[in-house]
Amino acid sequence: MPEHEEWRGSTGGSTWMHKGLMWIFRCIGVRPMYAVMGIFVAPSYMLFNHKAYLSIYHYFRRRHKYSVWKSFWYTYLNHYRFGQIILDRFANYSGRKFDFELIGNDRLMELMDRPEGFVIVSSHVGNYEIAGYTFASEKKKYNALVFGGEAKTVMENRNRLLSGNNIRMIPVRDDMSHIFEMNNALADGDIVSIPGDRIFGSPKYATCDFMNGKARFPIGPMTLAVQRDSKVIAIFVMKEATYKYKVYIRELNTSEEGINRKERAMRVTQAFASEMESVLKEYPEQWFNYYEFWDGAGE
Repeated sequence: MPEHEEWRGSTGGSTWMHKGLMWIFRCIGVRPMYAVMGIFVAPSYMLFNHKAYLSIYHYFRRRHKYSVWKSFWYTYLNHYRFGQIILDRFANYSGRKFDFELIGNDRLMELMDRPEGFVIVSSHVGNYEIAGYTFASEKKKYNALVFGGEAKTVMENRNRLLSGNNIRMIPVRDDMSHIFEMNNALADGDIVSIPGDRIFGSPKYATCDFMNGKARFPIGPMTLAVQRDSKVIAIFVMKEATYKYKVYIRELNTSEEGINRKERAMRVTQAFASEMESVLKEYPEQWFNYYEFWDGAGE
């Protein structure tokens, strides 16, 4: 298995810290905490999490081809933006509301009206999770695959907000039983949401052209969709301003004729990588995979 699979990315901090944040957001909003994040927290993470810092620096230097100083500056912006996104989640837990601009929502609504289930592929780009706290899935049950090792406060608030929007979390399990749950959900005509840029447990992947290099993407989400002839939607929720996000909703082509299912799954995985690349060219600082993502990263 690739080394980067060991990176889990759970939310840091203790339970009392999380509850304290929520209390602060109820009283004063997010802007003062953004300032604390930018002045103190983001620089400290850059200083003391050297491996993660280098992976993001390499992302800007090698993938976006930025200069040394621009790469350093964007590495800081990336840490700051990630901090803002984590704070936004806790602000949402506390009752703060955010505005969303939807791009491509008509196709999503069409699929909601059909009896067949479909797959939504997310990523660790932007803030996909916060959209689930805002939009209720009224016509289909929404089943989201999540990492089960998150902090207690985060999991409790996720459950509280998501269950009210007809969204059920499916934790990743070592016995792979989550795969059967996802299959059953699609068979029932519901939605399955799966991260498309992080390999969970299975060594199966597709090597895709991505950001001026070759990178490994999990093929499992696309294999599941192709086996059931399900439609696939990629969604990216990008932070635009203090209380505003822009949601990009893009359908991936899964209906190519004349090729076997494995090849179809490979092509859909590449299509997802290409869509994510186009988003990152517009929002380069909103990439939050803190490990060496690309093959040959040390070259």
